[in-house]
Amino acid sequence: MVHLTHAGDGTNRLFLVLQPGRVVVFENDPGVESAQTFLDIRERVSAPESYGSEEGLLGLAFDPGYSENGYFYVYYSASGPRRSVISRFSVSPGDANRGDPASELVLLEVGQPFSNHNGGHLVFGPDGMLYAGLGDGGAAGDPHDNGQDISTLLGSVLRVDVSSVDAQGSYAVPEDNPFAGSGGDARGEIWAYGLRNPWRFSFDRETGILWAADVGQNLYEEVNVIRPGLNYGWNVMEGSHCFGQARCDADGLEMPVAEYGRGGGCSVIGGHVYRGRSMASLHGAYLYGDFCSGKIWALRYDGASVTEHVEIADTGLSISSFGEDASGEVYVLTFEGVIYRFTAQQPK
Repeated sequence: MVHLTHAGDGTNRLFLVLQPGRVVVFENDPGVESAQTFLDIRERVSAPESYGSEEGLLGLAFDPGYSENGYFYVYYSASGPRRSVISRFSVSPGDANRGDPASELVLLEVGQPFSNHNGGHLVFGPDGMLYAGLGDGGAAGDPHDNGQDISTLLGSVLRVDVSSVDAQGSYAVPEDNPFAGSGGDARGEIWAYGLRNPWRFSFDRETGILWAADVGQNLYEEVNVIRPGLNYGWNVMEGSHCFGQARCDADGLEMPVAEYGRGGGCSVIGGHVYRGRSMASLHGAYLYGDFCSGKIWALRYDGASVTEHVEIADTGLSISSFGEDASGEVYVLTFEGVIYRFTAQQPK
């Protein structure tokens, strides 16, 4: 289980992304006993058990106009050649709980030199644009220096306009993207760069701030506030520290708003700013965790600096992702195959 989301269509449904290549849908009810397959594209996906453990079906986002147009978007890994694919699908006519596998329209394919660091998240921003996260291409240490190369889409968060995609799958590059029309080899789709492996990012539904967790290499995990045109430092920096050298030139690089070392875990998992109703004490806090340690933190940010950063749970779980429903309630997904929802602790 690598992602949980809703369609934004007023229904009480949740959609769960399964890495081998399926999306299932079920009612958002603690008593639900079954799920229905919404999309099955396993034959197109380079499944993690056959290829790399970080490949597979990794992202799902519903179009802001989904209630009218039935469009949704997925990010998956494919082979022959190894690549990441962003595609648009349509819901099946007459069945709101089933996507149409035959409706695929490929929008973007990015060659992947290695099996890891695929990123893979998709989300629509409050501006209606589609944002996508790609890792640096994999291996260790970013051997191709993709993180600092704006002529490649790897190691970046992308922002594209899919509101008028044509029959060939051509999207538009927004004119206000930082590198749009800049000339040279710079890719206009890039919104921010210098990332190693952004594993889950999200917009705060009240402030519009874009939060991203970027998985570190050997020493530090980091949390970033993503802003247009900024360079987040990889592979010059790992977190706020020089990578692989005693000194480095950090001029012009954006430092993380929070980081932790191996005492906190080994693979940061991005979450959400909590805007639900069941946990008043967490309102406005960014929630995130770690895959290896199972720890979960709450972080508060005033727009300029962190004002609070506390560990709120030590679960011991293998956290794979966080999810959010239409009401702003937050969920924890695990590789143990269980979904947990944040609830207030009952007094003993």
